[in-house]
Amino acid sequence: MNLIHKYHSLHSCPYLIKVILLIVLVITQAFQSRSPEKQKKEMTAKEILGNRKYQAICFGGYRKESREIQPNIEELKEDLKILAALDLRLLRTYNVYYDEAKNLLQAIRELKTENPDFEMYVMLGAWIDCKHAHSSHPKHHEESEKNEDEIARAIDLTNHYSDIVKIIAVGNEAMVKWAASYYVDPGIILKWVNHLQNRKKKGELPSDLWITSSDNFASWGGGDSEYHVHELNELIKAVDYLSVHTYPMHDTHYNPEFWTVKEEEHATTDSEKIEAAMLRATKYAQDQVNNVLNYMKSIGVEKPVHIGETGWASHSNHLYGSEGSRATDEYKSSRYYRLMRDWSNEEGITCFYFEAFDEPWKDAGNPEGSENHFGLINIRSQAKQMLWDEVDKGVFKNLTRDGKPITKTYDGNLDSLMRGVLAPPTKEQIMPRH
Repeated sequence: MNLIHKYHSLHSCPYLIKVILLIVLVITQAFQSRSPEKQKKEMTAKEILGNRKYQAICFGGYRKESREIQPNIEELKEDLKILAALDLRLLRTYNVYYDEAKNLLQAIRELKTENPDFEMYVMLGAWIDCKHAHSSHPKHHEESEKNEDEIARAIDLTNHYSDIVKIIAVGNEAMVKWAASYYVDPGIILKWVNHLQNRKKKGELPSDLWITSSDNFASWGGGDSEYHVHELNELIKAVDYLSVHTYPMHDTHYNPEFWTVKEEEHATTDSEKIEAAMLRATKYAQDQVNNVLNYMKSIGVEKPVHIGETGWASHSNHLYGSEGSRATDEYKSSRYYRLMRDWSNEEGITCFYFEAFDEPWKDAGNPEGSENHFGLINIRSQAKQMLWDEVDKGVFKNLTRDGKPITKTYDGNLDSLMRGVLAPPTKEQIMPRH
């Protein structure tokens, strides 16, 4: 029955009642005419994390060799459309000091306005440093005076974009001791986590916002006992979930036992050696996550654990390249990506894979350095091997990055790619370098 017919059906009612009922009918009709997408319930962190429909990735949109050159909103929209086409719906950022995070949130909002079907959420990072960070005398027991401003900006952005920001992460690898130039004691992270949790209780942040810190597995108790301190235990109790980092690729150099060719594998083909090593590398990552779970349970805590970072570079000219552990190439990078995605999906673990796009600023002085080559898509707008199938399926049709269509690396020629793929070294080959 249309609105006019409904109105005439009220002819026997008193005039005032007819007016009131007509207003109700108009409101009802407007609500019912909205598309299902517009009526869609806004997701919370609790509903997103562990939900395989909401795949996650670490994001940085920097195209140049310096972070002083910020990606603009139109460039960020390009990136967001590419990631949405890949069914990635949850992005992780690292700081709010630069404009990138603010611009990213604005770009998401504009895309949501332009297209009600567009859906993207953010884990907003707030960078934490110790006092005198990145100097010759960092004070790890004290914090930088900049931290307070960083947290304040994160709060403001979260409240302004509460439909998009679902998680705040206090610090990035801010407690792990090998971050020697800036790490802080866990009590400093605990202070800011408690601050944010208290703001939630007071209604000054969304009540369903989740608070965490994103750090190395060892920092969460999954490694050496030097990390097993009271402040860490209190932090584990204070966060809404644990965001854990694991990087087997780095340990192909620093702790290569799992990576080197086993004696019983010497007679196998290079392909078999590579596959065996990649399976061990994946198991290595899984064990690190499980070690955190076990430590958490040992102190009487039960809460979610998700992967805040893991990844595998596609190129390196140093520790992980052909003269080092021979770990980095597109084939191994692609294999690790698939193995970790499959495992985390099966386990109901969200995996923020590192990372969406190559970022040349990370090791600007060494363009071939591994830190510049963790992306799924390189700086030339080429999809690496893990995304070749998506190119073939037309996932990126009509999408560009910096005006360039998304094409395949190596022109999609697997034989060409495989010419640079080396089997892992034996113990005898790698140990003399240590």
